Amino acid sequence: MRLDELLDELQARIDEVRGTRDRVHSLLEAVVSVGRELDLAQVLRRIVEAAALLVDAEYGALGVIGPDGRTLAQFLTVGLTDGQIADIGPLPAGHGLLGEVIHHPEPLRLTDLGAHSSSYGFPAHHPPMRTFLGVPIRVRDEVFGNLYLTDKRGGVDFDTEDETVISTLSVAAGVAIDNARLYEGARRQQLWLRANAEITESLLSGSSRPAVLELIARRAQEITAARLANIAVPVDGVDGLVVEFAAGADGAAWQGLVVPFDGTLSGAAHRAGKPVTAMQASDDGRYPAEGRTRGRDGLGPAVAVPLGTAGGESRGVLLLSRPAGDPAFGEGELEPIVAFAGQAAIALELAERRRDAEQIALLEERDRIARDLHDLAIQRLFATGMTLQSAARLVEHEGAAERVGRAVDDLDETIKIIRSTIFGLRTKDRESGPGLRARAARAVGDAAASLGHPPRLSMEGLLDTDVPARLADHVVAVLGELLSNAARHARATRVGVTLKAARGEIVLTVSDNGTGIPAQGRRSGLRNLDERARDMDGSFTIETPEKGGSRLVWRAPLPGSR
Repeated sequence: MRLDELLDELQARIDEVRGTRDRVHSLLEAVVSVGRELDLAQVLRRIVEAAALLVDAEYGALGVIGPDGRTLAQFLTVGLTDGQIADIGPLPAGHGLLGEVIHHPEPLRLTDLGAHSSSYGFPAHHPPMRTFLGVPIRVRDEVFGNLYLTDKRGGVDFDTEDETVISTLSVAAGVAIDNARLYEGARRQQLWLRANAEITESLLSGSSRPAVLELIARRAQEITAARLANIAVPVDGVDGLVVEFAAGADGAAWQGLVVPFDGTLSGAAHRAGKPVTAMQASDDGRYPAEGRTRGRDGLGPAVAVPLGTAGGESRGVLLLSRPAGDPAFGEGELEPIVAFAGQAAIALELAERRRDAEQIALLEERDRIARDLHDLAIQRLFATGMTLQSAARLVEHEGAAERVGRAVDDLDETIKIIRSTIFGLRTKDRESGPGLRARAARAVGDAAASLGHPPRLSMEGLLDTDVPARLADHVVAVLGELLSNAARHARATRVGVTLKAARGEIVLTVSDNGTGIPAQGRRSGLRNLDERARDMDGSFTIETPEKGGSRLVWRAPLPGSR
């Protein structure tokens, strides 16, 4: 009997050694598996999966601590289905028991997590959990995040050996995360350098301002994995920034939008002259107006970077936003983004200089034409008129003399016309005052206060050069009346303005999702708009889209198109 007891004890010790060997082997496999990946997202996923497998936990999670050091910027789970995650709702932010490990980065093992003083229960549809093991993950003596494991299978508690195994895994995880971050940083730096070279080449090749801004926004969106990238610039007379180009999800909703200076990320970055970040831009209390300018799905982690120049003045703002739940923009990412934004500032400045040079060249060419007309054409016409006038005295035939006299009068009239043309050439571009583009942007910006939200503005064509002053005055007056009607009568939550000069006509379209044009009511304002259109040989139409609201279109031909 004593021999049987010794044999049983020996077998138990052998089983224990085998179990320890298997666990060590599993730990080594987990370390190798985690260290094999270089993509940070895959590394984090492998870590939490390996941790749950090593201690036989039913549920596991990895929380990445945000830049503020107090909340979770990312939360990856194992054991929950997509349906359960959707039913639970927003991911944890790092409060309660999860925050306990954040504030005190030491291993925490509990038999009943609900009994802990920091626990305040689970949200609706959350599966019940009892046992708990939390271990911090450090990267170069800095706490990167925490591993959370609950409900060891078999109904047993997590023991000291489980804590040791997960603590060992967390050390290997820290090294793997550091390697992945270094690799990701090097790869991202290479992408930024390549994008900078592409933009420089585009600038030197003489690409237009819109083309360069589009290239900047799209490359920034691709490199940062942003859901949305837009570039907003200040416009004279508008209390805000106008989105000149937007790429990504809801890009169409942002295009031409007037973003207020107060209460928005872009406005704060423009005024401060330095980058501004937010963990969840659409829900950040520091920027209450952001929710009125965002797309339908809202903004996740976001950063707004001013497009600065050597003089320190911001020429606009580059806004990047990732999907909700993605990692926030860290300090390591801001430096290349700021350098990249400098390329956008150069593009804007170069476009302005190029436009100024073209304007100067145009003025010089007009001065040359005027000078040639005065010094050559008028003098020759005048000399020809004098010759004809002298010859008329020698013509004896009365009819011929009369015809020569009429020719002299025609030459005098032609000289007057040419002189008038010379005067027009020399004064046309010296007139002061903003162009139609700036006036339209100002009218849309002014309407934001009465509407309660900024309208969306889109402008196309050569509005400042092809549209004469009188027609531009009509367009601005019509735009103001239509926006005023939308604010007073339509009760709309979305208003869009499109101003286009193309194909020989200018077209102003104002659409909204309001109550539409009432059948009974004052129509004097609309009659005035129709009279303005007829006065310019144009038309004014009112349309009712299938989805409701109204669409008002005012158009008029441009000079030379009739």
